[in-house]
Amino acid sequence: MVNKDYEIFELGDWPLVSGETLQRAQLAYKTHGTLNAAKDNAIVFPTAYGGTHRDEEYMIGEGKALDPTKYFIIQINMFGNGLSSSPSTTRAPQDKGHFPNVTIYDNVRAQHKLVTEGLRIERLALVCGFSMGAIQTFQWAAAYPEMVARMAPWCGTATTTVHNWVFLEGMTAAIRADAAWNHGDYEEQPVVGLRTIGRSWAGWGLSPTFYNQQLYLEQGYTSVEDYIVRAWEDSFASQDANNLLATAYTWQSANVGMTPGCDGNKAKALGRITAKACVIAGQTDMYFPPEDIELDASHIKGAEFLIIPSILGHQAGAGVNPDDISFVDRAIASLLSR
Repeated sequence: MVNKDYEIFELGDWPLVSGETLQRAQLAYKTHGTLNAAKDNAIVFPTAYGGTHRDEEYMIGEGKALDPTKYFIIQINMFGNGLSSSPSTTRAPQDKGHFPNVTIYDNVRAQHKLVTEGLRIERLALVCGFSMGAIQTFQWAAAYPEMVARMAPWCGTATTTVHNWVFLEGMTAAIRADAAWNHGDYEEQPVVGLRTIGRSWAGWGLSPTFYNQQLYLEQGYTSVEDYIVRAWEDSFASQDANNLLATAYTWQSANVGMTPGCDGNKAKALGRITAKACVIAGQTDMYFPPEDIELDASHIKGAEFLIIPSILGHQAGAGVNPDDISFVDRAIASLLSR
């Protein structure tokens, strides 16, 4: 069992975009480094889908761009990820499949309260994140332009595209098709559905070149079947199904255009951003293709757009390959120097 390595910020009853209220809402977060006297060295680093802050600590360390000897780094766990308020942790009547729908904006507004009221910080040196963390990064910069000095989203878009929505719909259907799911009121995890997601996700997470060149063998797997089972099925089988469904809704409903005052217009929302921006895509990412990310970057004044030259698909941003992560690290370091 992992020792508790995070803190809890109590939000109270938290009103959501849907009109519902998340009762006794909590945000789990972990900090690295020390906030300086000027309070101008803070970095917000939200989590990605299916993971917690622990899965992204590969980005943090002395000598790296996210250096805790220089910056005060705040890793914030999304609602639904099992540490912050989630179907698996919330008490009735909002437990399990009864957890309310939470949006990206609901998350970022709660994170803003943590940062400004809990930590007493009014200006952020950087907001950055991978995948769903990237989606939250766009939302932070659009919702609070006066607060975010720099932004570095990688391998994620500001708004979920229709193609991305369809991909996620197929994945979540695997859980709902498992009879053990029981509309979320299961006693034991719907493992068949979870493993089916893993097997399906494996084809999307990497590029055709990765499989055609059998690069999974270089990672220590004995066959493609061994890779799919151990790297993907086992990973999803260890998750809580309702948590995955809750955060999938958050992902599918992502739309930066719904930022208050933007009338559903993505370009208008992104045009509000004043942060120095480095927007990064993965060359072979099938979740968030480079052309989708580049379009988002084009709406941000002065944004730099970079592509990770990798055949690892979405995994290029996930800490799998040192060269890919070095690319992201150098880009963030350059941004922080400006």
